[in-house]
Amino acid sequence: MPGGIYIADSNTASLLRNARNFDNSVPLIIIPAGEEHKNLENIEKILETALNSGLGRDSLFIGFGGGVITDMAAFAASLYMRGTRLILVPTTLLAMVDAAVGGKTGVDFLGYKNLAGSFYPAQEIHVIVHTLDTLSDREFRSGLAEVLKIALISDRKLFQLLSQASEKILNRDPEILEEVIFRSIKAKAEIVKKDLHESGIRKYLNLGHTFAHALETAAGLGSVSHGEAVAWGISRALALGIHLGITDREYYNTVVSVFDRYGWNSDPMHPALRAKGKQAVQELLSAMKNDKKKQEGTVRFVLQNKLNSTVLMTTPDSDIEAILE
Repeated sequence: MPGGIYIADSNTASLLRNARNFDNSVPLIIIPAGEEHKNLENIEKILETALNSGLGRDSLFIGFGGGVITDMAAFAASLYMRGTRLILVPTTLLAMVDAAVGGKTGVDFLGYKNLAGSFYPAQEIHVIVHTLDTLSDREFRSGLAEVLKIALISDRKLFQLLSQASEKILNRDPEILEEVIFRSIKAKAEIVKKDLHESGIRKYLNLGHTFAHALETAAGLGSVSHGEAVAWGISRALALGIHLGITDREYYNTVVSVFDRYGWNSDPMHPALRAKGKQAVQELLSAMKNDKKKQEGTVRFVLQNKLNSTVLMTTPDSDIEAILE
């Protein structure tokens, strides 16, 4: 592969090196694994390596790894000489169904999740299902939270699979996983195709994420996995809908029963913050007000009436406090 670079992390570099088409003559940038390394310093490292390797605007960046790597590789590719070619090979379920799909890129900045970023879709995305065998149970369930999100927003059949085939999914049955991944990617791609830059319907894909990103910030980036935070955030978004009288309670109970199958937390306050007491609520509210989705000084919450029926709303802090305490 002349004129390119590989980008991986310390968990996926050995897997990449053993890949059939790996080219030893191409620079390999290895970023330490973990959310705490998703920063501008490592973006500079990628850009500097590309420059020192004499890469031009027609070069190829290949990101091989989970959501942190696909986000960073895509962000660096969008910046290098105002945009170079990009291929992503997601190796986690979360990256396969969400992070690598749709063109969102970014890094964490000043303690806030994905505060710096761009929209830059990859030319190609290669999904290799058997890489999921390398994931821990916690990391695998983290990706399933994003599958749940897309199912709640736009795919009834996918929600049915999550509800009725949980044992097969948790046992990583290859056939069922292929269908889950295919349906997730297809559903998200259809939304992104209509709204690449998140000016309309794509905002629905942030279901649970305002709460999730606030949790990740308040708990300390990297201490709670993104999918775990998203699952909790979805439960809080549905609880807020109940509180405001817009979410069907039977629907809420059905979704929470799915939470129980996959071991996700749906308590009003996440265990990672309980020790902080009432201070945790204020930290979450503060983080929400610096969320990257804020527009015109306000934060909109993605809420649901029922399955595949989604709305955007603003609400006073008192309503948020009510469903966190």
